[in-house]
Amino acid sequence: MEPLKGRRPVSLRDRARYRFDRTLARSTGSLMGWLVISCLAVVVPVSALLVWTDPGSPRSLSGRLTAVWRTSGETLRLGSLTGTPLRMLLSALLGLVALLCVSTLVGVISTGLEKRLAELSRGRSTVLEEGHAVVLGWSDQVSTVVGELVAAQAPYRPRAVVLLADRDKAEMERALAARTGPTGRTRIICRSGPASDPGVLALVSPRTASTVLVLPSGEPTADAEVLRTLLALRAVLGEGADGPPVLAAVRDDRYRAPAQLAAGPRGTVLETDTVTARLIAQCVGRPGLSLVLRELLDFAGDEFHLADADAFHAGPFGAALLGHATSCVVGLLTPRGRTLLSPPADTVVAPGSRLIVLTRDEDAVRPEDCHHLIDPSAMVTTQPPPDDAARLLLLGWNRRAPLLVDQLRRTARPGSVLDVVTDRAVPGPAREPDPTTAPAARLAVRFQSADLSRPETLLGLDLAPYDGMVVLGPDPGEGPERPDDRTLVTLLALRLLEERTGRELRVVTELTDDRNRPLAPVNPGSDVIVSGELTGLLMAQIAQNRHLAAVFDELFSADGSGICLRPAGRYVRPGSEATFATVVAAARDLGECAIGYRRHDRWAMPPGHGVRLNPHKGERREWSAEDQVVVVATEPPLQNEPAADTATTSARQPDGDQPGRADTRS
Repeated sequence: MEPLKGRRPVSLRDRARYRFDRTLARSTGSLMGWLVISCLAVVVPVSALLVWTDPGSPRSLSGRLTAVWRTSGETLRLGSLTGTPLRMLLSALLGLVALLCVSTLVGVISTGLEKRLAELSRGRSTVLEEGHAVVLGWSDQVSTVVGELVAAQAPYRPRAVVLLADRDKAEMERALAARTGPTGRTRIICRSGPASDPGVLALVSPRTASTVLVLPSGEPTADAEVLRTLLALRAVLGEGADGPPVLAAVRDDRYRAPAQLAAGPRGTVLETDTVTARLIAQCVGRPGLSLVLRELLDFAGDEFHLADADAFHAGPFGAALLGHATSCVVGLLTPRGRTLLSPPADTVVAPGSRLIVLTRDEDAVRPEDCHHLIDPSAMVTTQPPPDDAARLLLLGWNRRAPLLVDQLRRTARPGSVLDVVTDRAVPGPAREPDPTTAPAARLAVRFQSADLSRPETLLGLDLAPYDGMVVLGPDPGEGPERPDDRTLVTLLALRLLEERTGRELRVVTELTDDRNRPLAPVNPGSDVIVSGELTGLLMAQIAQNRHLAAVFDELFSADGSGICLRPAGRYVRPGSEATFATVVAAARDLGECAIGYRRHDRWAMPPGHGVRLNPHKGERREWSAEDQVVVVATEPPLQNEPAADTATTSARQPDGDQPGRADTRS
């Protein structure tokens, strides 16, 4: 048979390497044999060279061979006894046995250490902490929650935040270090494993924790996994009521009641989609509210606390509003645990009540009469008429859109219109609403189908009739890999329309990643809602003080008291110079609680954009017509007002009409 044409001749070196590779691939014994041959091929010649070049070596051949044997044996640790061949053979055999035993012992120790180090690197060791905060699960809210828990810790009392998630420990540590930054004296401890496994959950010592937070993941089965985690937590803690407070978050309101049962009497359940929809709906009619909420919910500045009301017992609530120079009073917690936000000024402060105040910390709450700081001549006596009906535009659709439409219906003025432009099918209503009782009579909803992924579609919209707009991106897993990409394209088109028409648009945008906030091309009058961030801030606030759950429940509900930004001219004369105590007194006369302001001048720069919460009552400034005052107020009741909204964070049973199930058609 003729050799193949064009075949390259194989060299002797290549053949030797190939045979050597085949020999090593046969077995471990072949590898050991070649290792012995290689060692002898090096050690014996070198030992002979050392003996023959040593002036003090024996002169006889037998003596030199004996010296070579002794040198080789000492080098290979095979024994160096001399004498008869049998004696030398037994010495070599004994050296081999000793070498085998030592090698085995070293291998066992190395394997054990490697296994232990690998176990530690996977995060499977038990956490021996007390008073630590436990965070279970990984989501887009985890960096916000952990960062705020770190910021809430007192600098003189080191604490620990323990995170358990079914992810790689090193990956979690790198992600948290990049997002949260320096943690000071607070330790962040990560453990890896499924939080729904009671055996793994016991590693983070939830029984000795100060609080436990359960986060939903971004998977479709996130709510079911939260429920399993709560059941595993109950199995670890037992049925007693001595465990730590538990705060859980679910996305679908159908899982709230089961999750509340699993969390137990010390548990609080937050509906993330409902909260996000409420925040977006509130920002539609209150431009700049998202900036206030970020300042209010993070631990970098002032936040809500509970303070003693001993100095105001049996007196009117209005006296407490001007009874603190460095704190803003917004409500009462009655002895029976009922939360009253912005109650009437003549409400009597009963013994045992506590004040709900906005302040830097609890130690800063000191009673101080501020009535002497009021300037009655700067106060406004006439009030502007109420707002008219609005026309709104909603671009995009996701799972929170039905909740948003329901919230807008509850707060809209009669005669308002909502136009929805979407490129996907919208589910129909479960039942037709009753026009005499349902809030649909106040807001007409009209749908239009269009391809929002094409910029020419957006540029062809007529935005002149609209008083406000909402931009929603697709849910994760639908559309582009990063949902915010389509949202950013929509915002770019709207910004171009602003430049063409010269009219500033009031846009409320929902993003999923806080890192995209600086990329959002919006004007200073627009609001950007990062659903995971604000929900994470809210969870961190409630985790530090579970009594605030009812406070935030009312603030973010469609009914009851809420946070508003209203023109400063509603309280003080534009152009006049007055103290903040004057604004508080004017707001009190209107049944509101002033907690700060937003200035509109050249000093209103990022990141605060002019928002200042809880200023000193004696702070004096000139108030312009563009300035806004931040107040906690109750919206006036509308006709055909529906029943109270389903609670967001309390343990009340769900009503028959669940949020998100309402009609979404006009």
